[in-house]
Amino acid sequence: MSNALRELHKLASSQHFYMRAGQWGSWLGYASGLLMLAGVVGGLVLAPPDYQQGDSYRIIFIHVPSAWMSLFVYVVMAGAAAVALTWRVKIAEVIGASSAPVGASFTFLALVTGSLWGKPMWGTWWVWDARLTSELILLFLYLGVIGLNAAIEDKRTAARATGILTLVGVVNIPIIHYSVEWWSTLHQGPTVTKLDAPSIHPAMLIPLLIMAVAFTLFYVAVMLKRARCEVLEREYMTSWVRREVAGG
Repeated sequence: MSNALRELHKLASSQHFYMRAGQWGSWLGYASGLLMLAGVVGGLVLAPPDYQQGDSYRIIFIHVPSAWMSLFVYVVMAGAAAVALTWRVKIAEVIGASSAPVGASFTFLALVTGSLWGKPMWGTWWVWDARLTSELILLFLYLGVIGLNAAIEDKRTAARATGILTLVGVVNIPIIHYSVEWWSTLHQGPTVTKLDAPSIHPAMLIPLLIMAVAFTLFYVAVMLKRARCEVLEREYMTSWVRREVAGG
């Protein structure tokens, strides 16, 4: 067995995951902060104004990474739910439960910044556009997972229930992604993920991608911190947790 596979196998152990999550979470948090600072400077200071929208377009450096992360986190949750339901891996349940509040925050931020951007561009804060409506449904799915997890006292039962809900709701992800192509909407089409070439100036694209990486690292760092708390809550009767709490 290779070292990578051996390490992955060890992560299924709550104690080993708790230790590694503490180490990785701190380093990822620092890296996220540095990249976010670089992205903000690049997006707000170095990037030129847009020829049509002027400086108002700069909200994309928050809005677009938030929207991307709202989808990415849900896909991670769906993957964790599939693993947990199939192999009953506790750490997969922990990752799913710890990701939901972070994903809901990204989705809420995407909706709010989208409304702030939409007002000067469309003349209204909100329209029942296919992209916006499906993104709002995604927020409700996140809140449903959070609420269902809190409503069921037994963690394993809660994980099974939220896992099923997560997998049912994953059908909304391609709807959000392709909504601007499937239906006529006010929301602009893809500019960064086009197959031929991104239709965005490199001076804008580079800080946008930096912010996307920063948001991704931020998610992983926060999720790992939350996961450590979740592990302690689940394993509070075990001897290693008692030693950890006593030593902390």
